[in-house]
Amino acid sequence: MTVRTIEVRERVMARNDELAAQVRARLATHGITALNLMSSPGSGKTTLLERTLALLGEPLDMAVIAGDCQTQNDADRLAAHTARLVQAVVTGGACHLDALQVSAALDNLDLATIRLLIIENVGNLVCPAAWDLGEQARVVLFAVTEGEDKPLKYPKMFEKADWVVVTKTDLLPYVPFDSERAVRNCLQVNPGLQFMHLSAMTGDGLVAWFDFLRRSVRPLAPA
Repeated sequence: MTVRTIEVRERVMARNDELAAQVRARLATHGITALNLMSSPGSGKTTLLERTLALLGEPLDMAVIAGDCQTQNDADRLAAHTARLVQAVVTGGACHLDALQVSAALDNLDLATIRLLIIENVGNLVCPAAWDLGEQARVVLFAVTEGEDKPLKYPKMFEKADWVVVTKTDLLPYVPFDSERAVRNCLQVNPGLQFMHLSAMTGDGLVAWFDFLRRSVRPLAPA
């Protein structure tokens, strides 16, 4: 008897990569920079985006796609800080966003008015790392309330990232977190990583984050 194996995962991933390439081309046509924001649950993605939208949302023509497993709570929080549509993507339990969901979300956004798109991925340090969403860069948030060994335990996430943002630094006096060791562990996995350290609650370090976002977007056309 002949056994035929169907490599379903490989086909699904290949289709996702095709769609991600289409998303990337679509964004490039409109001059939009897209960042894929990833982390474990509770690392501060939504709080950081709230501060960012409130202070830089309009100057950078910023839009957000907010992914979540079961609710649109994060999208509702973010919508309070911008007049633009915050596109919620509820995955129905899936542990990551995919390129098809991002493509569908773009259909509801006025791309001609956007320079910066931030995709808030589902809180998970495993699944999102494998899925290209058509972004230009990947940013991983790494809270000081997590162990310094997170990059060693979840290496693919950090291998695929461009930036690591160490968050909740206001809690450093109260938690046993060694920032230097955490950075060393990140660099052991991916020597090309770049770093920022900040607290969205106190505002410490936000200047570096805001400068990074300003550098990431295309300049405004002369009036």
